[in-house]
Amino acid sequence: MSGAALGLEIVFVFFLALFLLHRYGDFKKQHRLVIVGTLLAWYLCFLIVFILPLDVSTTIYNRCKHAAANSSPPESSNITGLYATATPVPSQHPCFKPWSYIPDGIMPIFWRVVYWTSQFLTWILLPFMQSYARSGGFSITGKIKTALIENAIYYGTYLLIFGAFLIYVAVNPHLHLEWNQLQTIGIAAANTWGLFLLVLLLGYGLVEIPRSYWNGAKKGYLLMKTYFKAAKLMTEKADAEETLEDVMEEVRKVNESIKYNHPLRKCVDTILKKCPVEYQEKMGRNMDDYEDFDEKRNAYPSEKSLVKLHKQVIYSVQRHRRTQVQWQILLEQAFYLEDVAKNETSGTCQFVHTFQSPEPENRFIQYFYNPTIEWYWECLLRPWFYRILAVVLSIFSVIVVWSECTFFSTTPVLSLFAVFIQLAEKTYNYIYIEIACFLSIFFLSICVYSTVFRIRVFNYYYLASHHQTDAYSLLFSGMLFCRLTPPLCLNFLGLTHMDSSISHQNTQPTAYTSIMGSMKVLSFIADGFYIYYPMLVVILCIATYFSLGTRCLNLLGFQQFMGDNDMTSDLVDEGKELIRREKRKRQRQEEGENRRREWKERYGHSREDSTRNRNVHIDPKESNFSDISTNRSASKYTRSNNRNERDRIELLQDAEPLDFNAETFTDDPLESESGRYQPGGRYLSMSRSRIFDDV
Repeated sequence: MSGAALGLEIVFVFFLALFLLHRYGDFKKQHRLVIVGTLLAWYLCFLIVFILPLDVSTTIYNRCKHAAANSSPPESSNITGLYATATPVPSQHPCFKPWSYIPDGIMPIFWRVVYWTSQFLTWILLPFMQSYARSGGFSITGKIKTALIENAIYYGTYLLIFGAFLIYVAVNPHLHLEWNQLQTIGIAAANTWGLFLLVLLLGYGLVEIPRSYWNGAKKGYLLMKTYFKAAKLMTEKADAEETLEDVMEEVRKVNESIKYNHPLRKCVDTILKKCPVEYQEKMGRNMDDYEDFDEKRNAYPSEKSLVKLHKQVIYSVQRHRRTQVQWQILLEQAFYLEDVAKNETSGTCQFVHTFQSPEPENRFIQYFYNPTIEWYWECLLRPWFYRILAVVLSIFSVIVVWSECTFFSTTPVLSLFAVFIQLAEKTYNYIYIEIACFLSIFFLSICVYSTVFRIRVFNYYYLASHHQTDAYSLLFSGMLFCRLTPPLCLNFLGLTHMDSSISHQNTQPTAYTSIMGSMKVLSFIADGFYIYYPMLVVILCIATYFSLGTRCLNLLGFQQFMGDNDMTSDLVDEGKELIRREKRKRQRQEEGENRRREWKERYGHSREDSTRNRNVHIDPKESNFSDISTNRSASKYTRSNNRNERDRIELLQDAEPLDFNAETFTDDPLESESGRYQPGGRYLSMSRSRIFDDV
């Protein structure tokens, strides 16, 4: 099993990252480089979280093996096979090799590749790809140029700080820094930035995640919150539609002004391809491309303005599509929650849906998740399950907060994570060690990563599910993950006292800590910031518990869901009315479809059967007679039909303007070969050659 666990987790984490990216991104419409860059960033960060427990168990085994080797005479040591033992070793050193043991030399190389690749992504490549994806350029060169200009300040700031530091080191004779020390300083700077943001996100997630499950168990809470979301989303949807209309109007003007032989016509065609199909059809019908452009007569937009317009089109179309999809998803969610509220009071123990799902369900799901099981789960079991889960998560949150405030204490050991790991280390129960480490770091990661998925910075950064996240937000999330994961892992190792700089013990460090280097180069960061700044999580948890951030945003005009607010009540009522209106509309549609289906089933088949029977029982003589009579009737009424056709044409002719100055008259108004009426009669003459005179 040596190395097998590492390989299995590498494969599993890859498919996990791919699944999440497929949920938020759109593989068909977004650029492949955006998908690959985001997938690589998410994959590396998730990989660090999943592989770190294996590093901890391997390090504990190496410490045991090292202690056993030091406690036994050199000539009698025998460390071979699956069980690394020594002949005279006492019983207090049962160094059994863990099932997930990773051979020496693999983990340092693995961590070095993963860490520096993630840092290259977050500080260099992903910011450049962000500007490239958001650029409105029409060529690769133009997009690269725009990305370089936008990131010049970003990269220039780093180079300026690094250059000033090098000059300071070169001038000061008391400082002699080697390359490894400079590397450690760079890692410390990146981890300090990440730890600053990590504590903010962690303080929010430790309180909000348990509270969300507890509130989800309350009767009617999720439905009221859905009504609130519906009111806000309708406002955003209307704003997105208005913005799209304004942008499409600008595109229409540009499309009409720039003709087919204009040098910038290719740029206009590129913009048109990004527009919705209905707008493309409208603009295609109104094109007058047979006219040549005249540079002296008209003022044409510049290429720079077209680049700006292209960027606006991409943004407005993506936002409009996202709001439309989110509105449909929110409607389905609201309808389902209303069904849950209705079924809670029913005594049939059968879950009844108002609307059937448009997508056919799997037979396996229909068999095991039938209406009876669905009623018991939604109306009875799910609220209690959410309450129990909220209590368990609250206990984990309390443990994390306590450990963050006491992990620097080594005698006595106050950090609960360190206590659990040290108890397992005494018995060398590697499975328990890995499970405890995995659950601990997984909970910390959920608290941090879920906050990244929840936060929204206006329309600048927003992760929307169901393939509605834009390229800029995907890349930005990859940057955040790569910056938050290394300090998160270091913080976890500090909580468990596996970091020698925290435990102050001369023991073998983990491979991950050895890659980070010794923080003794920057003692004020290692002994100050890393120790005391995580205590700030207590203040952030208290602020989140009392919803201070939500109240501040509400005062600033950003409506947030608060149960004791008049604005929230108004928005809930508005959303409830919107959902009721959409529900009536869908019910009318389903009733119309059912009536049409019943009519077709009732009268369509009977009509087909009567026609089929009539054709079967017709006598050949009768059929011949009917054919002859049909032909006679056809020939009989041919003249009358022609006459009726002439009368119809004459009636249509009355709409023509009368010519009272005509000098020549004729009795037959259909005498003209061209289909237009000659001066004879009462109608104005128009020759075929003069049809396009007014164009």
